[in-house]
Amino acid sequence: MSEIQHFSQQDIEILGEQTLYEGFFTLKRIQFKHKLFAGGESGVVTRELLIKGAASAVIAYDPKEDSVILVEQVRIGAAYHPESHRSPWLLELIAGMVEKGEKPEEVALRESEEEAGIQVKNLTHCLSVWDSPGGTVERIHLFAGEVDSSKAKGIHGLAEENEDIRVHVVKREQAYQWMCEGKIDNGIAVIGLQWLQLNYAQLQQSWKCS
Repeated sequence: MSEIQHFSQQDIEILGEQTLYEGFFTLKRIQFKHKLFAGGESGVVTRELLIKGAASAVIAYDPKEDSVILVEQVRIGAAYHPESHRSPWLLELIAGMVEKGEKPEEVALRESEEEAGIQVKNLTHCLSVWDSPGGTVERIHLFAGEVDSSKAKGIHGLAEENEDIRVHVVKREQAYQWMCEGKIDNGIAVIGLQWLQLNYAQLQQSWKCS
């Protein structure tokens, strides 16, 4: 097994940045240099970088019913892709952006109410990952939370944000099968459902007395 090269923030130099657009997200052009695995330093690299910040996602799991709550909403990225003939209404985990001054766990609880009308307890941090870091700045914080799936129903979302979100209660095995079949094909949901499949027994055990 090869040794991991331990480069750090000190091994990359930002030479300049230019803001190209500011809206819901910010687009910048970045120029940088970095150290090379073989030694020495790279030339100047230019990249466009979409600044999104951070987001929280929730695996809303009912251990008694062995069910997970998914939300369905339209996504412009899935509609705009020129080669896609699939519906742009995607089945996803509950999720939302982390605003300035908020903690990721606060967002997880807030979005569970806004997107699915549910209360979450025993919120547990699963992992945090970069979302497409080659061109995007976004850190995804994934949580699991215990819910009562019998209270999850209806259509939710904030009218002022034009959200139109439908709630689905799906058996864990069914959700995992849909993921394997490609019916659930967005990254956060895939990671979350894989994590749940590996860890659901532990959640059932640790939440059994709650």
